[in-house]
Amino acid sequence: MRGLLDTNLLIADDVPPIEGELAISVVSLAELHFGVLVAREATQRALRLQRLAAVESRFTPLPVDGSVARHYGQLAAHVRGSGRNPRARAFDLVIAATAIAHGAALYTRNQADFAGVADLVDVRPV
Repeated sequence: MRGLLDTNLLIADDVPPIEGELAISVVSLAELHFGVLVAREATQRALRLQRLAAVESRFTPLPVDGSVARHYGQLAAHVRGSGRNPRARAFDLVIAATAIAHGAALYTRNQADFAGVADLVDVRPV
């Protein structure tokens, strides 16, 4: 089983082992880079940079390509059809679209981020 890790699992210290082939989205890598750059304290920045380096050494992120873009469009339209603004969770939707495009389950701690699309993507709580 292939699984895609949500960004919140990449920054957590207490993630239990997840079986199978695991990957990350390039969006998660972008979020980690942002986190380093906006850290307010040197200690926090150093910890975030260390985490980023560990993630970069472990994973080759899956890109946003044409298939991911198509699935994002479907997810965003679904969210908008339910009366919500898809732009508010655009990164989450791109991560979910990446999971769909690669036939992967999406592992997350924030199931609420994907509540509007849980019928379209295999969201698994961790």
